[in-house]
Amino acid sequence: MNREKLLMTLETLAQSLDATALVDTIRHTHPTDLVEALDVLPDEEIVELLMKLPAQDRAELFSHFPDHRQDVLLRVMPRDSIVQLFEQMPSDDRADLFNRLSEEAKQKLLPALAKVERDDILKLASYPEGTVGSVTNSDYVYVSPDMSVAEALAHVRATAPNKETIYVIYVVDSEQRLCGTVSLRELVLADEKALISATMRAEPVFARAEWPREQAAEMIRDYDLLALPVINGGERMIGIVTVDDAMDIEREQDATQLARFGGTSSLGGPDLDMIASPFKQMFKVRVFWLAILTIFGIITSTFVAAQEEILSEVIVLAAFIAPIIDMGGNTGSQSAALVIRAMALGDLKLRWRDVWFVIKRELPVTVMLGVSIAILEAVLAYFSKGVGMDVLLVVGLSMFTCTAVGGVIGALLPFIARRIGTDPATLSSPLITSIMDLLGMFIYFGFAYALLGDLLKPAMG
Repeated sequence: MNREKLLMTLETLAQSLDATALVDTIRHTHPTDLVEALDVLPDEEIVELLMKLPAQDRAELFSHFPDHRQDVLLRVMPRDSIVQLFEQMPSDDRADLFNRLSEEAKQKLLPALAKVERDDILKLASYPEGTVGSVTNSDYVYVSPDMSVAEALAHVRATAPNKETIYVIYVVDSEQRLCGTVSLRELVLADEKALISATMRAEPVFARAEWPREQAAEMIRDYDLLALPVINGGERMIGIVTVDDAMDIEREQDATQLARFGGTSSLGGPDLDMIASPFKQMFKVRVFWLAILTIFGIITSTFVAAQEEILSEVIVLAAFIAPIIDMGGNTGSQSAALVIRAMALGDLKLRWRDVWFVIKRELPVTVMLGVSIAILEAVLAYFSKGVGMDVLLVVGLSMFTCTAVGGVIGALLPFIARRIGTDPATLSSPLITSIMDLLGMFIYFGFAYALLGDLLKPAMG
């Protein structure tokens, strides 16, 4: 069913008295498709439709809306429905939603919640944004190591309906310390009289709540897990990070790196969002980067202006400034993008062995690129502008050097960024380009003075 047809069906059923048909349609349609179809409706109409659903279905659908839309819908919802929403939402989603509420809204909400939900929200919401604890889901199935397989299966059947996932069952002791794991398949196939302690896999992979959340996503990918157990500073298990959470983390990380590489990332604050970021933040972040690039531009233009003497004698040199300095920036951006990608995949780390590997890998490539582009530039310059061999030599050598140097610098900058403790993507493409613009001018006019300096002597005399 396409989006328009789905939306028409939902609107028709919402206006009718057939609530059963509406619920049945929503339960048999993926929440992502529902959210996409409903996105065109005003907030009031979406809330009106949500109010016609049972609390559990309402929470399931609501949790799939993007954060900024959830915040708006929450302001339109009746207070009683908000309480039901927090009682039914997945634990990690409601902790995120709680953290986005104003202090006044938090104080109004907490007394209305049952103690179990209130304590769970406060526990998960206490972890700083960006940590594993902030994306941990406390809805997991666990059993005791002293249970028999038959007792464990009965316990799973009794507790599974409200849990996030049951494919992996966690074994914890009376102090809630993680002892091991057992898959549902292993549990079903095991001897019913056997003890869980004899069936479980001891020493499972886990993450700590205070670690960066990207580390949890990386572990889920590396170990091919459906969920990763999380323990706190007291060595007690507090929940799990699921594979779908890991996918969301990596998607956000990709978006963040794209923003940083494009020069639209906030230093020390949230990244820009075209939809959710306020005007003040959009202006402040973007003007900061543009101001930095403008400073580089002024330095470069001041240096070029100081070369008036040689430019007045060989005016054609001015025609090649743009392509030469652009090539260094373009090559540097290519190299930086490849290194940042390898770092994100875990293939490259901050160690001399990897730095040396990148230099050995990138230098021959950039040298060959420099030779190829320099020859192409010289040939095109000769036939399009008819310049002499002396100018062609300056242009060719400058193009070769800028291309080779730009590639090596672009490849090394992410390591420098990692060394000083910042995200490599923060060294954005515009910043690399600006650095190479300045270096390119030194290289270009260095060759010009070295090879064409004799033209200045008559003028100086």
